[in-house]
Amino acid sequence: MNNIPYEREKPYSINYKGFSIAHKYYADFVVYDEIIFEVKALKEIISENITQTLNYMVLADSQIGIIANFNIKTLQHKRIVL
Repeated sequence: MNNIPYEREKPYSINYKGFSIAHKYYADFVVYDEIIFEVKALKEIISENITQTLNYMVLADSQIGIIANFNIKTLQHKRIVL
């Protein structure tokens, strides 16, 4: 991938009041250790996709998120900046 550092299916845990929740959440890709990149194959990007990406951004302490939808003729994308 052109020497771009990334991690696929990066796991994140949620800690609540000192306890770690057993379920882990997995971001599709984390690029340069700071960009959350979510890949979708949907009719369109919906608010739940944005919410999911925002949640991963908070867990990763990231300021940038990108959602890419490949299920239509042209690439549909949404950039989220905090």
